[in-house]
Amino acid sequence: MADQPRRPRTLNDARTEAEAAFKRVTTKPAEAPPAKKSAIPGVKEQVSLRIDQDVLEFFRAGGPGWQDRINDALRKAAGK
Repeated sequence: MADQPRRPRTLNDARTEAEAAFKRVTTKPAEAPPAKKSAIPGVKEQVSLRIDQDVLEFFRAGGPGWQDRINDALRKAAGK
């Protein structure tokens, strides 16, 4: 007995199979990332920052506390 010829696949058949396969392997939706911690007043964070040499020399020329002066200038520029 000869094998029956296969009927051609249609787009709807392929789409239905793909959707069914996708539903089988997907899991629950990913949870939202945790909320960012709120800033605590007065706590400073160490960062690496590139500043032009002349600007750095200007603040350092004022002696100790130059980092605080840079922070104050940045705060003023940020409108805070």
